[in-house]
Amino acid sequence: MRILLLAPDLLGESLALQLTTANPGWDVLLKPDQLPGHPALVVWSIDAVTSLGAIQQEVMRLGERWQPAPLLLLLPPDVAASREQLLSLSASGLLQNCDLATLTESIEALLTGGRFVRLEVGSQSPQLEAPTMGFGQWVLISGLQQISHDLQVIEAMLNPPPPQFLPRLLMEGRCRELRSARDLLLMLWGPLQLGLEDAVPLRASFKPRATLESTAITLRERNSTAVWEAIRDRLDDSVQVGLTNATGRLLAIEGLHPDRRRELLLALLQQLDSVLNQLRGSDQAPCFDSMWEQLQPELRQQAVTAMAGSYVQIPRNGELQSVVTVLLKQADLSGDDGDLPDPTAMLAPLLSDQPVLVKGQLLSADDPRALLQLETLVSNWLVRTAELIGSELLESCGQWPELRRYLLRDSLIATRELDRLRNRLNTQMRWFDWVDRPIQLYESQRTLFQLRQGRIEPLQLTEPRDHELNQLGWWQRQVALLLETRDALAPQVQGLVRRLGDLAVVLLTQVLGRAIGLVGRGIAQGMGRSLGRG
Repeated sequence: MRILLLAPDLLGESLALQLTTANPGWDVLLKPDQLPGHPALVVWSIDAVTSLGAIQQEVMRLGERWQPAPLLLLLPPDVAASREQLLSLSASGLLQNCDLATLTESIEALLTGGRFVRLEVGSQSPQLEAPTMGFGQWVLISGLQQISHDLQVIEAMLNPPPPQFLPRLLMEGRCRELRSARDLLLMLWGPLQLGLEDAVPLRASFKPRATLESTAITLRERNSTAVWEAIRDRLDDSVQVGLTNATGRLLAIEGLHPDRRRELLLALLQQLDSVLNQLRGSDQAPCFDSMWEQLQPELRQQAVTAMAGSYVQIPRNGELQSVVTVLLKQADLSGDDGDLPDPTAMLAPLLSDQPVLVKGQLLSADDPRALLQLETLVSNWLVRTAELIGSELLESCGQWPELRRYLLRDSLIATRELDRLRNRLNTQMRWFDWVDRPIQLYESQRTLFQLRQGRIEPLQLTEPRDHELNQLGWWQRQVALLLETRDALAPQVQGLVRRLGDLAVVLLTQVLGRAIGLVGRGIAQGMGRSLGRG
């Protein structure tokens, strides 16, 4: 197996010796004139990335010269380029700051016709940039921060409690007052931030910070099945390590026990894999979108069964009852999330190997940029489907108290806490349906949930949603009408304010200024005459 290695002399000789020692069947050559024929793989080690455009041109020249041999790029640790820019390079493999084992693995993957990407690029997440806050949100955040600080000080003074009875009584009363003030703030100003228990993490979440974003993609083949397996492995790893909520809104799955939440997400992934296999083997492949909709209720039922356990029984009214049987009987799993995008964009590349439209470019599904976009669509479906199921599970736990210890986290065992969470979720849902969703439809925005580095993060997608906008009810249409009215009146109001400002300038400078000047001149003349007479 002949491999052409383009690298500086010392580095090339060292890599060639290590690769041939670990793999005796490989013949690593350092110069093109040493090749007796065509290489099976071209490896180019880049010392420094000074111009990404020059590297792209050289990559294209290497691809044209050594076609069909795949190209593997070895990038330096510090690269002044974003992940999207590096993924746009026309190379089958991208490695950054790799060791010998990773290099060997990448060469094996590329020799079998796959792809291999390992990048560690420092980037700043756009979702963490400080947004423009309205008055209500500013009042909520500043108030929660001040209350949190005072509570931390008083709780530190109460640990241990003072021996005097009166100071301890005063501090405990102050703690109750601060907690009541926090609840009042959440009730008045926090429809979208309900459920925040501390203001300090909220303040930190709005600070932009640079992170080291790792991208690891391995494809053994370049087909739809290999692409789905890579996406499933990446999402499985994200779910296994545990997910934190960075969406800025309350999620129903946060109320589930961490083990149940992880089992639910993994079960949904398993059921999605089964559904895709079923659609691939179906004779009605062109109509997979209708079959997809028909299979959704059964998919959710199977996921609930796998999460709850087929043989788990819990006491209810003095009798042991099957958890799965009661949940499937009480829960309505046939609901629909109106914010889920058209499933064709996700299913067509994974089933029919169709190209993916990424920022105006049609890319094959095995392209890293297309794969990451498909992963975002799958993760959005995963989180939103889990949310539908989680809401029904919280409803069932309200009717079956013994079930809370098995399904919910410990803080929700109390009836008051569970009802508070359900009320907050209902308030958030109504606010979104009545206000936020019409605004998003009118602005052609869609919010997707993506899994990134152990976090559930929102991603704003711009796409035409006129058909959904025309289907809104009367109240939602009034919200969109208010936005249209504001857009229509804004230029006139701005022009009126500008003209009033110009008029004020004329009055102050030409009228009032001259009048003051005349008065001052008269005073000066009068004082001059008085001094002359004296």
